[in-house]
Amino acid sequence: MERGNTGGPKLLEQVHNVLRRKHYSIHTERSYIAWIKNYIGFHHMRHPRSMGKKEIEAFLTYLAVTRKVASSTQNQAFNAILFLYRDVLEIDLDETLNSVRAKRPARVPVVMSHDEAMKVIHFLKGTYHLMATLFYGSGLRLMECVRLRVKDIDFEMNCIHIVDGKGKKDRVVMLPEAAKPSLTEQLKQVQALHDYDLMQGNGKVYLPYALEKKYPHASAQWAWQYVFPAGDVSLDPRSGIIRRHHLDPSAIQKAVKKSARAAGIHKPIGCHTFRHSFATRLLENGYDIRTVQELLGHKNVNTTMIYTHVMNKGALGVKSPVDHG
Repeated sequence: MERGNTGGPKLLEQVHNVLRRKHYSIHTERSYIAWIKNYIGFHHMRHPRSMGKKEIEAFLTYLAVTRKVASSTQNQAFNAILFLYRDVLEIDLDETLNSVRAKRPARVPVVMSHDEAMKVIHFLKGTYHLMATLFYGSGLRLMECVRLRVKDIDFEMNCIHIVDGKGKKDRVVMLPEAAKPSLTEQLKQVQALHDYDLMQGNGKVYLPYALEKKYPHASAQWAWQYVFPAGDVSLDPRSGIIRRHHLDPSAIQKAVKKSARAAGIHKPIGCHTFRHSFATRLLENGYDIRTVQELLGHKNVNTTMIYTHVMNKGALGVKSPVDHG
């Protein structure tokens, strides 16, 4: 089996290089590599250059029909294959793909009432309590929260800067007054931890894009440290440098589910439920849809409109006939 002709190490090395050159996250890198391997394996290790529209359609149809994957999973696989052809092999896939597409269920988001949200937050302690306060008080996504850096918090202007959020977009959200005391204490603890790391010859964090080359000492500066750091330093798989990464997102996910059970709430509650509740609360309080769209960082207002279905209008605002006297 010749290297590079069967989707072997040479091709995957090219994929790795392009992903990193284009500054994709390590999560996306791992996902794309896995899907490209699946695509090549599905077609008995044929090199992608020898395949095209027909083979891509067959693989995507297999995912939808045989494996019955969710639409988001199928889209992720498609994006990985598109990246392989367009960005790595430089082959234009301009033909319409006619694969069977996995159906996207039309789901109304699960939303907590204000009392329910505060109950869940109440049962969380320490760092997790603060993070949940930011989910609900600022509408942060999970990864936006765990990737916050010291420089992103502006106490004077009462805001948080979300840098390179979903869709590579920046935005500014409010900093809740209720979060300030805990956040101030959190930063004091993080600074002490950072000082300790520096004394140990560490103290560096990952820097996005080419900043590490442009500012070689910035990775050890206080402003760039994570607000929610990991409990220990670790070896960066890309650079081989020992760094302190951000908190593992699975830790807060597990804590929120446990807290929801402790609060006696039987809805399917997760970190993102706080964001849904944040949006719904703003609309209930009379803020216009465009303002909410901007705070959430939605590209299309139609995405934000889904929350109008769960606020106190429509079905939830109509009195049942059996309740009329």
